[in-house]
Amino acid sequence: MALVPSTMLELGSRAADFSLPEPATGRSVALADFEGSRALLVAFLSNHCPFVKHIADRFAAVAADYEPRGVAIVGINANDVANYPDDSPQRMKDEVRRRGYTFPYLFDESQEVAKAYRAACTPDFFLFDADLRLVYRGQFDSSRPSSGVTVSGDDLCAAIDAVLAGREPAGDQVPSVGCNIKWKAGNEPAWYG
Repeated sequence: MALVPSTMLELGSRAADFSLPEPATGRSVALADFEGSRALLVAFLSNHCPFVKHIADRFAAVAADYEPRGVAIVGINANDVANYPDDSPQRMKDEVRRRGYTFPYLFDESQEVAKAYRAACTPDFFLFDADLRLVYRGQFDSSRPSSGVTVSGDDLCAAIDAVLAGREPAGDQVPSVGCNIKWKAGNEPAWYG
């Protein structure tokens, strides 16, 4: 496991387009499906990463709380499943059931969407406003596996609350930290590592 921080994509960046399969339903989900939302949260996740496992149940609860309030949420798994079979589409279906995810959990087999968002780790969060402009990228909260800090989601929730109230989230955003995206051999982005 390599501990990697978020790249902290520039605020104001526009959400990159995507159309990806959702293993749990067999349908395809696209960025356009979220038009008209008050905010969009794109979360890069993994089934096997201890950092994602650490927050997964609380993240599922946060998503279930904010989705009825007009926040669109999508999870994306971009890991190389040939070398990390625990992240396979079948295991993604299992993860959706286990965690009770109410949001689409998509598979980025080509890893092109992860590259477009400059996702570096799991979890990696990108919050966009109603105009699909990046307003927050950073940690879920300050807890880490074995840190003894309670998982709350406070950092991400504060950013979402600000967007819903028509305000900009705080400018002092702390990078997310987690397992590195498991890039396919020869597919690592130039900006990575």
